[in-house]
Amino acid sequence: MGKKKNASKNPSILLESGEPFAHPSEAEFARLLNFYEVEWVYEPRTFPLSWGGDGLPVECFTPDFYLPASKQFIEVTTCKPRLMAKKKRKIRLLKELYPHIKIRLIQNKDFHHLMWKYYQP
Repeated sequence: MGKKKNASKNPSILLESGEPFAHPSEAEFARLLNFYEVEWVYEPRTFPLSWGGDGLPVECFTPDFYLPASKQFIEVTTCKPRLMAKKKRKIRLLKELYPHIKIRLIQNKDFHHLMWKYYQP
């Protein structure tokens, strides 16, 4: 169901179809999407967030998933709360620089709630 952009992710975190992911929570979220037959693309686009004096990007953000049917990006993160500020900052910058882009952050508690409520194979 999903498509992968980059096969150089962690080869030990794979879907049954062989698609690699950077983190186990991303693989679990992809399984949930597949279970409900939601089309998704993994890390399809990288957004520059800041540029150096030479005009080249020095900071970028690559959301985890794109859902074509709803035309939105999803960032799944189960990182510790103290690391969340950096992620939220990047998402805030993305929204400021690309206001036409829809993005949703799924944090640890939301992720576990989704898994518990909607995905119990």
